[in-house]
Amino acid sequence: MMTLPTYADWQLIAEQSLSGIAPTIEQGLTVLGAPDDELLPLMQAAFKVRRHYYGRKVKLNMIINAKSGLCPEDCGYCSQSVVSTAPVPKYTMLDKETLLAGAREALARRAGTYCIVAAGKGPTEKELEQVVEAVKEIRDTMPLKICACLGILKDGQAQRLAEAGVHRYNHNLNTSRANYPSITTTHTYDQRIETVEKAKLHGMSPCSGVIIGMGETDREIVEMAYALRELDADSIPVNFLNAIPGTPLEGAGRTKAIKALKVLALFRFICPTKEIRAAGGREVNLRTLQPLALYAVNSLFVGDYLTTEGQEVSADHQMIEDLGFEVEVCAL
Repeated sequence: MMTLPTYADWQLIAEQSLSGIAPTIEQGLTVLGAPDDELLPLMQAAFKVRRHYYGRKVKLNMIINAKSGLCPEDCGYCSQSVVSTAPVPKYTMLDKETLLAGAREALARRAGTYCIVAAGKGPTEKELEQVVEAVKEIRDTMPLKICACLGILKDGQAQRLAEAGVHRYNHNLNTSRANYPSITTTHTYDQRIETVEKAKLHGMSPCSGVIIGMGETDREIVEMAYALRELDADSIPVNFLNAIPGTPLEGAGRTKAIKALKVLALFRFICPTKEIRAAGGREVNLRTLQPLALYAVNSLFVGDYLTTEGQEVSADHQMIEDLGFEVEVCAL
């Protein structure tokens, strides 16, 4: 007769994590396959790790879609890709004043990090210059950290972004190495790794995450968390697929809320010291269980995403307050 995991098992994993020992693959699979009755003890163990490193602080991030709907890549999850028929806005890189207005809105939402995101394989020199000029002015006038997500960087581009004052560069792994060819064919998994390493080389904090719900196995989810641990990503956005009509993955089902929470606990155990964010799709996958996510994660996006709506900002603020957590003030 199989022995089911208990409170003591989750506490053991938490203690190992706090001592720098990542869960084994088997332990990771046990977390993802935990009986639903064990959800609260599991989240309590994840909170033990989260609280040790981050207390009750919550980091808020805001995205601006700086260039939309003109992407030549074929990523199956993305409404902006060349293979998508979703009716999304299409425009070239936003001008400096619009990017500055977005930064002011980030401050109004109490976000400490402003994320400038542009669809495409990588920025042209003109697009990079537009971002660089906006970043310089934001750094001079506003207490914000800046994250750029502009695709694969050419030689010299990472250095220019770093010199302009970009704190963090995001390039998600998205899925496992084995599953990658089924999601995207116009670039490789290794190109994504190389871009994150290039950002690190030039002094930008590496941000890289995943999208759960794209046909990966539980073992691959564990492998994804390990890959980000090995990459030493400082910030890990854990997205849950929001299957948009008109994209190749439009028929994919949502991740059940309890399973999503187990995923977030897993990432906390494997990457205990890192900023882990409940990111895109949290609203439609976690639904009414969103507050429980904060017992594993220490970061959220506030407001809308690239082409999908997020929860009302006031609702996020209220959720944080009601749980007895507090928004972290940006420290430059």
